[in-house]
Order: sequence, then C-alpha cells, then structure tokens
Amino acid sequence: MQISPPKHLASYIKHYIFLENSEEDIKKLRLFTDGNTGLILSANINLQDLSGDQLPLSFFYGQLTQYKDLVANGSFSLMAVVFQPYFLNILLKISAKEVQNQIVSVEDVLKNEMQIFQEQLFYKTDPKLIINDLNIYFTKFLSKIINSDYELIQATQQYIIQNKGIVTSKELEHFTGYSERQIERKFQRYMGLSPKKYSNIARLHYFLSLMKTNNNEENITGLSYNAGYTDQSHLIKEFKNNIGLTPSEYLKTENKLAVNFIELHSK
Repeated sequence: MQISPPKHLASYIKHYIFLENSEEDIKKLRLFTDGNTGLILSANINLQDLSGDQLPLSFFYGQLTQYKDLVANGSFSLMAVVFQPYFLNILLKISAKEVQNQIVSVEDVLKNEMQIFQEQLFYKTDPKLIINDLNIYFTKFLSKIINSDYELIQATQQYIIQNKGIVTSKELEHFTGYSERQIERKFQRYMGLSPKKYSNIARLHYFLSLMKTNNNEENITGLSYNAGYTDQSHLIKEFKNNIGLTPSEYLKTENKLAVNFIELHSK
C-alpha cells in the first residue's frame, strides 16, 4: 500500500508505504538508493544486517551510496515514510552527510515521540489512520521556521528530476546562481549527496520507470538510450553499482516491495 501525503507536506514527504508479511520464514531483502531518506516504523520486525547485527524496531536511514542487504526473520508489519531527501536534515538538525549510509535509532533522537505509532502498528490499527496521525505530527513539526536554503535545494532537486538527471554543472550554476563548489557544499549538507551523484540516481530511476512500463528484456538497449546512457555497458555498470543486479536480473525479481526495496531470490 502506497499513499501520498497531503499537498502541504509533499515538499517534505514523498509517500508512505505500508508493508505486511504474514509468513514465518526468513526473507532476504535488498534496499538500494532512490536518492531519498526516510523513516521505518515497526513494532515487531526482526531485521538484521548481513553481519548479524540487530536493527532497531524503528529507525531513520540516511542517503545510501551502495545497496544494503538485510534479513527479516518471521512475520512483520512496517510503515515506511519516504522523505524528500533534505527532510532528514530538518528532522535531525545535523548535516545529512554525517548520516550517509547510516541507520539511526528513533529512540536515540526522538525518544518516545514515535512510540504511539509503533503501538498502533502492534495493535494492527488501520494503516490509513496511522498515516493520518503521522501527517498531523509532521505538520506540527513543520510549523517552525525553516531555513530559506531548503527552497533552493528543493527547486534544484526538482530541476534535476524534471531533466531526468541529465544536467551539467554549468546548467546548475545558471539555474541556482551559485558556483559549482557552493552548490556541492549545500547538497552535501542538506541532501547527503553531491549534485552529480543525485543526478546519476535520478537518471537510473527514470530508467527504472521506463522498464516498469516496458517490461521486456529485449527493450533494455533502447530504453537505456532514452534514459540518456551513452551505451548499454555504461547502464549495466551503473545498475550493478547501485542495485547489485543487472537490468535483466532486476526484471526477473518477482517481489518488488517498493521502487528501491526488493526481495532477493534464495540461492
């Protein structure tokens, strides 16, 4: 289940995703970057990384520069709040670069503020009611004064997406009125990524959107050109670096839980 936020929150929250698994077996999952940050809320998930370390029940995740493999043991229900990339910086009040590739326990930064939502998930409250309560919570939080730099970052992010990730440094300088170095510093602080890295992710996800509507392995070469890749080998390299799979392998992945969250086939 994927639900969009109300219009006044759309500049900060991309969407909500509710996932539920009733099976008791072990699932191997892969999370890869979509250029966004987010919050995972759960009351019962048993989630570990590949080293066997237990993840918190609820946590924020920063920008990913590489995919992350996880293991879920047993049934679970969770709410993913997918942020616009700069919203994590607003919530945590630290440089987004500091939490790059990091998972931050909700209890460590917001103490008991998220407990009510965890309890709602535990008692199987209607997900739409939970999302409504989260909308109220985030609206109250955003009633405070927001740094004017966020308007610049938001506009630049949308400019990159509208151009499908195909933008040059000179074009960004012209669009923002800032130098390449100034833009880079602002992106690292508020987004956790450089403009170039974010543009590459935007282009990759534009290609994924083309694959979704043209779900045919024979079309991959043509779609790669449509997405601005100079050749198919360039696409495959980007795909494997970010997702750990080739485009063909990704197409064959049956359980795509979200645009950047898939269940891996057992080997």
